[in-house]
Formats: sequence, C-alpha cells, structure tokens
Amino acid sequence: MADLADKLNRPLLDAAGVTAGQRVLDLASGAGEPALSAARRVGGHGLVVGSDLVPGMLGGAVRRANAEADPPRFCAADMTGLPFADGAFDAVTCRFGVMFVPDAGAALRDIRRVLRPGGKAAFMVWGPLAGNGLFADIGAVVAAQLGEDHSLDPLFRFAAPGSLATLMTKAGFATVEETDLTPVRKAPAGQPFWRAALDMSFGHRLGGLDAAARAALEADIAARFDAQADNGTVPVPAHVRIVVGH
Repeated sequence: MADLADKLNRPLLDAAGVTAGQRVLDLASGAGEPALSAARRVGGHGLVVGSDLVPGMLGGAVRRANAEADPPRFCAADMTGLPFADGAFDAVTCRFGVMFVPDAGAALRDIRRVLRPGGKAAFMVWGPLAGNGLFADIGAVVAAQLGEDHSLDPLFRFAAPGSLATLMTKAGFATVEETDLTPVRKAPAGQPFWRAALDMSFGHRLGGLDAAARAALEADIAARFDAQADNGTVPVPAHVRIVVGH
C-alpha cells in the first residue's frame, strides 16, 4: 500500500507547511511515515522527531531511517504529556493516530504547547466508513461470518465532519481548517493487499479461529475484491480528512 500512503503523506506535509530547515514533530509514527518523508523535506538544516507511544513500534522506523541521508530521530512519547519544551517545533503532524488517544483534548492542548507561535498542527483521520472500500468490504465479510461488533469504531472516531476541528478549537487553536481527500488506489487483482488491514482491525477476533475457518474467511474477502476487478486491478477508494490548526 506504499503508493497510496505516499498520496496521503504529501498533502499532509503540505497542509502542515513543512519546508526546508524546519523543526517538525511527527506523532504516532509507527513504521516511520510521514516522519521519513518530512525529514527529506527539511533537509540537513532542519530536524524531524518521530514518536510513538509504543517503543517497539519504532523498530522498523529506525531501520528504515538508517538508509536516509538526513534521518529523523525517533523516541517514545505520550501525546498527552510530550517530553518537549514549549514552542519547540514549527509543525506537528499525525497520520491516523489521534483517534486512538483516550483523552484527545489533553493531547491537542499539549501539541499546541510544543508549537511555536504561528506554527501548525496537521492531522489526518479517516472519513466515513462507506467511503473507505478496504475497511468497508473487509468489515462486511467479517460481520457476515463472525457477527457484528464495534472493531472499526475507534478507527472512525473522527469520521464526522467538524468532530476533530471542534476539539482543536476547544484546545486553543486560533483557526482550524479541514479538507477531504478521496484517492483511489489501484490494487493488483489476486493479491492479498487487504491482509494487513484485516490483521490490524480484526486480529483480536481472528486469534480463536482454526486454520480452516481463517482460510474460509480470507477466501471470501479475496472473492469480494476480485469481483470488483477491472483489467487486472481492483479500485480501492479511500476517504480521508486533513484537519489543520494554526
């Protein structure tokens, strides 16, 4: 899914105003993006710090950073209590992370604290489930075979327009803007491009399945996507929202 990820990284960094020489904090960096892309933008005269609540998540990011000319630095950090001085950064980015913070308001207030006057914080969250074909189709198959549950609710916590923007205004951001993006990824038919999303969103439900039940579930998911194929590719629509606070 790297090509789709790049289509999302670039507009997020643009929205945050990331340019050469800046100091940027990336939250919930996970495997390394968009911190790695931000580091290429700011260059050797800037600084990018990537962070994640779970130190083990950053192992892959650190390995990937070793191949970079001007790598970001990585550290474990809790969004609700960031270990940085007031006004330390020109920009803060967070791609698909803020929805998992129990006290999002506290996180937003601390993010505002570490921004310099005039700085920007840019968040990317998922829009409505119906516009996100990857999760919608996987979720439909899982529900049909294993029953309905609320596994996807945290992922789509800020799917409603204005929901995150309202919290950011309450946290003290001067102006807040949001923009919707609806990219479509062309995935190769017959390939399990959906498996990472299945494991991420429903892994806790799959652990109890035996091999035959797991194989049947995956076969149904594969068939559902293959039925949408056109000339060897499967269109995978996404609906994301970028919310920027100044």
